Amino acid sequence: MDSCGSYGIGRMQYDKQCGERTGRFARHNCPARYYSSSRKRTVRTIRDSVEVDGISSATALPNHSSFNGIMVVPPQRQATVTLTMGGTVHATTLLPGDYVKKGSVVVSLENPDFITLQQTYLDAHAQTEYLEAEYKRQQRLSEQEAASQKRFQQSKADYLSMKSRQDAAAAQLAILGVSAGDLLEDGIQPYLEVKAPLSGYVAGLSINLGKYVNAGEPICDVIDKGETLLCLTAYEKDLADLSIGNQVQFRVNGMGKETFHAVLISIGQEVDETSRSLEMYARVKETNPRFRPGMYVSARVEKK
Repeated sequence: MDSCGSYGIGRMQYDKQCGERTGRFARHNCPARYYSSSRKRTVRTIRDSVEVDGISSATALPNHSSFNGIMVVPPQRQATVTLTMGGTVHATTLLPGDYVKKGSVVVSLENPDFITLQQTYLDAHAQTEYLEAEYKRQQRLSEQEAASQKRFQQSKADYLSMKSRQDAAAAQLAILGVSAGDLLEDGIQPYLEVKAPLSGYVAGLSINLGKYVNAGEPICDVIDKGETLLCLTAYEKDLADLSIGNQVQFRVNGMGKETFHAVLISIGQEVDETSRSLEMYARVKETNPRFRPGMYVSARVEKK
């Protein structure tokens, strides 16, 4: 009896399940055997149409390539708030995830050097006005030959030296976000106000009241989610099927089976020596308040 349940009588064989002759004298039409061979052909067809990446284990349809990656924002949409002048944290009302508008105060700092810098500018401004008037007076006298050329040259040097001192102090104040015109109008400010460079959400906040923050130390990041990108990992073998403008479909980890769309805008030009991979970027077409930088995505890129 064979595996299908057939038995032999002499040279003839009969199938117990279907009752038909089998073996070399008749074609075997057993449904069980037909199903088995049909299933093998189906499995073989599926295996032939689906490719598996040996490195990332991602599957790819015939006209698509699959990639994994994360969500990011463009560098122009993310800013790190860094201090140009150190100081002690005097006040802040922010929490991670808060939304801030461009120009709003992130934190106020105490630093005696900030007060000294403002005083330096005000003193230089007052001296510059006096020296400018004296320089112009000596210039008129020199033209009329009523004053010595030496005194005229000295007044000119004094004026230009003080003016450069004023301009330098004004430039330092501008870097700190303080307007020289506002300082002349409102007077010396006791606290240095650090302002948001763009509108967005606060992330990575690392300050508290009374903490001293050194110059150059970051306070927080401000992220504008108005534009979202996908940073996908590709490999050398994928380059032949990738080009700028390819359409991308992707799903976000934690957001179910909802499918979103993007378009490929950049392909890396350098391959990593260790992983033999490179990065490519796609611009997301949809906006969704649940999108967050760093979220994992699985994407399919259409081949052209």
